[in-house]
Amino acid sequence: MAVRKMLLAIALSFWAVMPAKAAEHAPITEFMAVTGFDVALESMRLSARDAPTMLGLDADDFGLSWSRLADRVFEPEALKSDALDILDKALTEDVLAHATGFYGSKLGQKLVAAENESHTLDFEDREAEGMRLAQALTARGSPQPQYFLDMAQSIGYVGATIKAYREVQVRFLMAASLAGLIDRRFDEVDLRAMLAQQDDEMRQAMSDKLIVANAFTYRDFTDREMEIYRDALAMPQMMEVYELMNAIHFTIMADRFERMAVEMVKLTPTQEL
Repeated sequence: MAVRKMLLAIALSFWAVMPAKAAEHAPITEFMAVTGFDVALESMRLSARDAPTMLGLDADDFGLSWSRLADRVFEPEALKSDALDILDKALTEDVLAHATGFYGSKLGQKLVAAENESHTLDFEDREAEGMRLAQALTARGSPQPQYFLDMAQSIGYVGATIKAYREVQVRFLMAASLAGLIDRRFDEVDLRAMLAQQDDEMRQAMSDKLIVANAFTYRDFTDREMEIYRDALAMPQMMEVYELMNAIHFTIMADRFERMAVEMVKLTPTQEL
């Protein structure tokens, strides 16, 4: 359950990974704020709460020291700085212009506001209402549930998120092992093969939650607005944006989890720093 919860925390942040400008940092920073990519980066800290569970530990056992470690490793400005450095080199002007045109529009800003809001809530906090809203969409024959599936397909939501989460998990466990945080030693190839056995379960869990999560996030949008969004995400330029942004998102996350594994060696349960 903890692994699934962590995967969902990561996966549900996937939707708001948006583009930024490849020029100077000031325009990129401004664009990140307009698109909500900065909020998506900050939300990565939520996934850190379940990291100890991957090692058979409990974050609560560490008291305030764990919260302070997560705050330090996932410091928002440092996350943004790392993303800016990569974006400055990787994002092309034509893709930037396309994404800017959409997310700078009235509908685009409404979407970003809804997605930013979703980052402030755990999935458990919105699951019951999301289920009710999803059932209501189905009852009235709304095309939105299918649009949600189409959107996920366009940006490679399920496959990319599982692959990215697997990378985070492998790097975290390998780092924890090498740092002496856990006694078990891993062969990376064997570890990847072992963890891959969970992929089907994860894929099903994500598919089950997809419509529910999006029914809540986009609860104030009309069928037509969601149709426009679906079509926008199907454009090649937008697919490229998501491929790049999510690669950055999960590269940074994997790096931070490696750092956490090293830092956790310095902590002991019930320690208050």
